[in-house]
Amino acid sequence: MQSMLVRKNRFYFAIASLIFVSLLASLIGFEFWDEQELAAIPNQPAVPPAGKVSLVVKVQERMLEVYDDGVLYKQYRIAVGDSDTPTPVGDWTVIWKAHRSGDIMGTRFMALDVPWGGYGIHGTNRPWSIGHFISKGCIRLRNRDVEELFEWVPVGTPVRIVDKPQRIGRILRYESMGADVVELQRKLRALGYLEGRADGFFNRDTETAVKRFQHDRGRKPSGVVDKETLNLLGL
Repeated sequence: MQSMLVRKNRFYFAIASLIFVSLLASLIGFEFWDEQELAAIPNQPAVPPAGKVSLVVKVQERMLEVYDDGVLYKQYRIAVGDSDTPTPVGDWTVIWKAHRSGDIMGTRFMALDVPWGGYGIHGTNRPWSIGHFISKGCIRLRNRDVEELFEWVPVGTPVRIVDKPQRIGRILRYESMGADVVELQRKLRALGYLEGRADGFFNRDTETAVKRFQHDRGRKPSGVVDKETLNLLGL
């Protein structure tokens, strides 16, 4: 009787071990599959660009583009912010770079000069998240991709983040800040009233551009973007 009990326990142990090994193999296989499926777009260069590097992040496409002297050089799939914490549109600059330990921000971090938060381009310890609207606003790449990009991108590199147009629902004035200010600045630039970059900060240059626009439209040049001015701008 005791020997039968021992054999039965051994049988159950063997079954449990088999299930454990199968689950472990599945997890390893899934991780490997993720890494393969989320690999950088094939048939692209692996050597550094020779000219001046600039980056464009396309939020809706979840794509980061590398430009070499203004010509598209390479693309990476990325993760971006969700609806509650969107990736900040605008014209930014890489202001510092750092190695990391491989935590939730991966193995590399490149900070952007967004004035209303600590945003950047970094890696991840969750490669399955690439391709999704899932981050807190940062641009997330696989570690192998961000490590390559890190070597190509010097401090001072321009980074343009674009998304679908956003409707402006508030009055904007000097010292306003946010993605809606970016929309305003891009419109003023397109109309030839603003030369500076669209950095989301309503500074004196933006105020002057608004005043010039209002004057040319026969309106009082207050520098305040109210509903009437938004309508004239088509925003």
